[in-house]
Amino acid sequence: MKYQAISEEIRHRIESGFYPLDQPLPDEHSLVEEFSCSRMTVKRALDVLAAEGIVYRKRGHGTFIVQSSFQSDYIHVGTNETLGFTSLMQEKKVTSKLLLFEIIAPTPEVASYLAISEETSVYHHIRVRCVDNNPHVIEETYMPITLVPGITPSVLNQSVYAYMKEELGLKVAGSRRRIRAEQATELDQKELGLSKEEPVLVIEQVAYLNTGIAFEYSFARHRFDKFEITTVNINGK
Repeated sequence: MKYQAISEEIRHRIESGFYPLDQPLPDEHSLVEEFSCSRMTVKRALDVLAAEGIVYRKRGHGTFIVQSSFQSDYIHVGTNETLGFTSLMQEKKVTSKLLLFEIIAPTPEVASYLAISEETSVYHHIRVRCVDNNPHVIEETYMPITLVPGITPSVLNQSVYAYMKEELGLKVAGSRRRIRAEQATELDQKELGLSKEEPVLVIEQVAYLNTGIAFEYSFARHRFDKFEITTVNINGK
């Protein structure tokens, strides 16, 4: 089992309460036996969770859960995390409202971010993502159709990242983000239930496959009261 799958399983166990918050996680040897993998694989899985601020590793004492990690109704991501919206909210009901779906020629700016020519067609779609029927974010996304074939309204009603992984065999490796606050637009007000005085948190992102090729240029406009970014500083001593 790869370290990503192990980290996802341990994350799920922490979220569901399988592991007590006041007790250390099973030691590396126990996890190696349980998941039938190498100690290095387990270490990498725990390193991922530590970087996300979910666990804290204390030399000679074990790995402990950061008890505040899941005591929040916010969308909660680490600065190094590249996950689809559905994965971030996997314990909740996520639905999509498709506002726009078209295939277009990219603008010079979009083509530049995706490192493609202006003759390469891209999907352009806008979705409202809801959590337990409450609107959280408006996503506007551009994807090259040659790189991510088969996108349809049906796919967009589900998880695009899951479709890429399960149907296309593509692996997301990372992203580059810019984060800023903006005043709510008329669309934000209408779809997210905001007043014109309230802000949104905008995440502009270029996401990459494990081949280093950009597959997504997107803007996510989050309700200000439903999203937070966490950074983790680790003292190596």
